[in-house]
Amino acid sequence: MGEYVNERSNDMLQSKKQSVFLVGAKSLGNYGGYETFVDKLTEYHQNNTSIKYYVACKANGDGCIDEKKLTDIKRNSDNEFTYHNAICFKINIPNIGPAQAIYYDVAALKKSCEYIKKNKIKNPIVYIMACRIGPFAKHFYKKIHKLGGKVYLNPDGHEWMRAKWSAPIRKYWKISEKMMVKYSDIVICDSINIEKYIHQSYDGKCIKGRNPQTTYIAYGADMTMSKLADNDERLVKWYAEKGLSKKEYYLVVGRFVPENSFEIMIREFMKSNSKRDFAIITNVNDKFLNELERKLHFKSDKRIKFVGTVYDKELLKKIRENAYAYFHGHTVGGTNPSLIEALSSTDLNLLVDVGFNREVAKDCAMYWKREDGYLADLIDKADRLTQNEIEKYGDKAKKRVKEAYTWEHICALYEHVFLKETFNE
Repeated sequence: MGEYVNERSNDMLQSKKQSVFLVGAKSLGNYGGYETFVDKLTEYHQNNTSIKYYVACKANGDGCIDEKKLTDIKRNSDNEFTYHNAICFKINIPNIGPAQAIYYDVAALKKSCEYIKKNKIKNPIVYIMACRIGPFAKHFYKKIHKLGGKVYLNPDGHEWMRAKWSAPIRKYWKISEKMMVKYSDIVICDSINIEKYIHQSYDGKCIKGRNPQTTYIAYGADMTMSKLADNDERLVKWYAEKGLSKKEYYLVVGRFVPENSFEIMIREFMKSNSKRDFAIITNVNDKFLNELERKLHFKSDKRIKFVGTVYDKELLKKIRENAYAYFHGHTVGGTNPSLIEALSSTDLNLLVDVGFNREVAKDCAMYWKREDGYLADLIDKADRLTQNEIEKYGDKAKKRVKEAYTWEHICALYEHVFLKETFNE
């Protein structure tokens, strides 16, 4: 890092700012959960005189940072820039396949430690997102503590349960999770259910028998309505291309993986009597898609429409707002970003009945079980709801998000947690 950063560090020490290093997001401003979180956290705190953020970003490879797409940045060097008043440093990684994610986190932590030591930063917090680097957790825990810092962890959801991973990789995820919880000072859970799970799994199994120290801070959502009108050219063109129209489609937005219940949602929609379409916004995986076609023959049902991805945030927001109803089939994870976004924009939401979703939506949605015929019946029931009944669901959902999941509220909670650390001089 350059001289500019050294100067900023000296200023920071003089003003006693709390330094927070964010490790684990690939980029800023992308659609991913951690990427959106870091973008919003730094945005809401950019004028906060008590906190200084340092953000690791992926310089190359899948999901890497492209600062040209960001506004109001100041380039400090080829590998560093300032955005939202946060110092962002880029990590180059070799092309080593799936191990890239582990390499990236390790390299980002190494860089953070070097920076802390070089600039003599006092009482830093290193906030690690996801449990990818368990075998290295003890090493960095000791190193960061030696530098006078603390390690905070966001464990994400149950990554070790995801069907996309082979059995050995799932076993690695579980072991890695245990080691990272063990070597953390605070575990910040974005779901009450995840927090309960951490204590049930690891109480009495951490350093010297101490229980994990945890706190709950959820994920946030943007409550603003789309800037697009119903006759906006972008929306009209998209509808025409996909064969859709306002309030005449059910919608799902999410990663195209088995644990998100795509097979069940498609199968049950095909069984339903709905005259509406089922629009699926996802990055299609051909192997999984072909597997579903062999099982379901969904191509014979013209209502089932894979419509690709939508990275235009205003357009996606408008598509959500205009959906008749939204499906949420995620079965693994904590507070899922796409669920909160749906609750804040789509009036009627049909959620798979798991603890994570009940915790978030409460009585603001309709719930379905993964049993044969259950969702099909619920779809038929949803189709018969009156406009007044649908609006009541929508009003309750928006109230729920406004009370618990706005970015303003979430960032205020993070400020409180980060500023618990004091300078002992």
